Amino acid sequence: MSPAPTTKTVTYLKMTNPGQLAPAPAVPGLALRRLDAASPLIRSVQAEVGAAYGWRASTRTPQQWDEHLASRPLRQHWLITLNDEPAGVAYLEPHPGGDVEITAFGLLPAHLGKGLGGYALTLALQQAWATPSPGAARVSRVWLRTNTNDHPHALGNYQKRGLRPYRTETSS
Repeated sequence: MSPAPTTKTVTYLKMTNPGQLAPAPAVPGLALRRLDAASPLIRSVQAEVGAAYGWRASTRTPQQWDEHLASRPLRQHWLITLNDEPAGVAYLEPHPGGDVEITAFGLLPAHLGKGLGGYALTLALQQAWATPSPGAARVSRVWLRTNTNDHPHALGNYQKRGLRPYRTETSS
């Protein structure tokens, strides 16, 4: 007998006003540090963050990484740090018309379960609202997608910070 097919639900969430952000309490020593696209930390930290969740980044070859990074010239790579040491990633990609997408967000396994995710997301959302979007005077929407393969607390954290679902897709 074969196992039952698993379904994956992708949830798209958005925030349309920076006033909708419900910040988490500050965590001393937690910060964002912008990385240059050539930084090896982009590859290593994102691969480690995403390995447990099936992120493509965890299995990309060096050539695939080079192609991926070259195809996203506007993407900003932010390292989440705790006391100046890598703790996770937050990648922001501005789109024309005022949208900024959070394309990756997560903590390294050693930092999970320590109460860092809410404030790390707060920092990422604040940075997204401050990120210029091509052809727009201001950011009008910050959005991201998550799925049922991501960390079990991801969706709840996004919603606690003020992001609201606007679309779901289910596939098997």
